[in-house]
Amino acid sequence: MSAAPLPVVRLTPKANLRAIRRGFPWIYANELVLDRRTKALAPGTVALLEDTERKPVGLVGVTPASKIAARMLDRDDQAEIGRDWLATRLRRALELRERIYDAPFYRLVHAEADGMPGVIIDRFGDTCVVQPNAAWAELLLPDLTQALADVTGVTNILKNAGSRGRSLEGLDDADAVLLGSAPDAPVPVEMNGATYMADLTGGQKTGLFYDQRPNQEFAARLARGQSVLDVFSHVGGFALAALAGGATSALAVDGSAPALALAEEGARRMGAADRFAIRQGDAFSTLDALGQENARFGVVICDPPAFAPSKPALDAGLRAYEKVARLSAPLVAEGGYLVLCSCSHAADLSSFTGACLRGIGRAGRRAQLLRTGFAGPDHPLMPQLAESGYLKALAFRL
Repeated sequence: MSAAPLPVVRLTPKANLRAIRRGFPWIYANELVLDRRTKALAPGTVALLEDTERKPVGLVGVTPASKIAARMLDRDDQAEIGRDWLATRLRRALELRERIYDAPFYRLVHAEADGMPGVIIDRFGDTCVVQPNAAWAELLLPDLTQALADVTGVTNILKNAGSRGRSLEGLDDADAVLLGSAPDAPVPVEMNGATYMADLTGGQKTGLFYDQRPNQEFAARLARGQSVLDVFSHVGGFALAALAGGATSALAVDGSAPALALAEEGARRMGAADRFAIRQGDAFSTLDALGQENARFGVVICDPPAFAPSKPALDAGLRAYEKVARLSAPLVAEGGYLVLCSCSHAADLSSFTGACLRGIGRAGRRAQLLRTGFAGPDHPLMPQLAESGYLKALAFRL
């Protein structure tokens, strides 16, 4: 018995068909014919996308009420989107990560760049944390869970529903255990010689930020024999890597007491507790206070949250990045190093670099740009989608 034909949705004449055919994965609401039939489709429905001449373009997951009304799933309009299809995508993603990393701690699926729009999967040994941030993935969550277990062999799969993207798709914010059980304690993760404690159920995002791994490694080289200040530290990302790399001391600043407690536990497990200190508080206020105290460090790293998560927030976000640079630059000893990061996809590299240089200049410092870093290879870039290359890390010598 053949499967029922898929519903059909159609592009408007305004749609950028050339970009879509070349790989751009999103169809915006003004590019899709949102007639009564299309609006009645359940969020996440898999449909056949046609152009204005009724020629097939591919298979999409449709969310009629979202700004991104459809996400491209497969250019092959004969594909069957289900457990086998998901398993094929997961195997391809796993092969890449196993080639790069010796241990099963990495981002396994990076959404559009791994051919699974809106889906984030981070792996922590025998546990995976899934963020199904698009309605099509939520609809196929049972199949995704089974395929993930079959392909990776993990015994625990957790759903993290805290992403802002889920609300834009009309999805709930209820976390869940999809397979096995949630760990009853933070999971230790070895990375760049440091030990990080990842809280998979109560921490930020999926529990740990894997994307900064190569930038933390480079910063750790700069930090050998130096004192380090790590602002917006979370669970000690840059600070613990620096201690593992031979820093004489590290001070971690964050607004979250639970995150700093995990950082302290990581330092203890590394045998570096005597070189590690924390300071809880607002980052801007703390930077200002350290300046008043005439504190100086060999290396200062600032890795703030996304100040410009969308285009409307760009101007305010760039001012915030400039302020971070202006307040942190005076804390760097002469000849020392300043690492400034942005995870705002709305702030491109040129805009972010300009904001940092303005801040450094207004602090009365001169800078050499040593390195421009991005996310690690477990966060691949989809060339057609600038948003997939969100992370920037600039290393300066002052």
